Amino acid sequence: MKTLSHITFILCVFSLSACNIFKKTETPKTGEETAQSTVITDRKWKLVELAGKPVADKINGKEPFILLQSKDNRYAATAGCNGLGGEFSLQAYGRIKFTLGMSTMMACEHMEIETELKRVLNTTDNYSLSGDDLSLNKARMAPLARFKAVK
Repeated sequence: MKTLSHITFILCVFSLSACNIFKKTETPKTGEETAQSTVITDRKWKLVELAGKPVADKINGKEPFILLQSKDNRYAATAGCNGLGGEFSLQAYGRIKFTLGMSTMMACEHMEIETELKRVLNTTDNYSLSGDDLSLNKARMAPLARFKAVK
């Protein structure tokens, strides 16, 4: 009887430990990788989609981007023509608010992209981050603009 209970106990231990064999282990991220994957400031973000439409890599010879600077809560952006700037504020739960500031006032081709980016910055009230993808959103609607982190 004791032998049967010992065998049962050993089988239970083996079966419980076997469950851990198939668990997928994650590679731990370094502190820098974790910080980079959850922080939107002090990173250059390339504009890839605006109002659901893809944006060209270069517009008028310039890469469209936005840079959010944590030091003074200012941003710098371009949509291929004029330089845009202003202030932003981050709040809990992914809330963000942009205040348009100064802008150069050149006339270029494809001004509709710049006009739309200004509208997006005025309208945006939250953001979402998924890896190297940043989306600027209004409420729970489809993203107004999507950006990719520039390495």
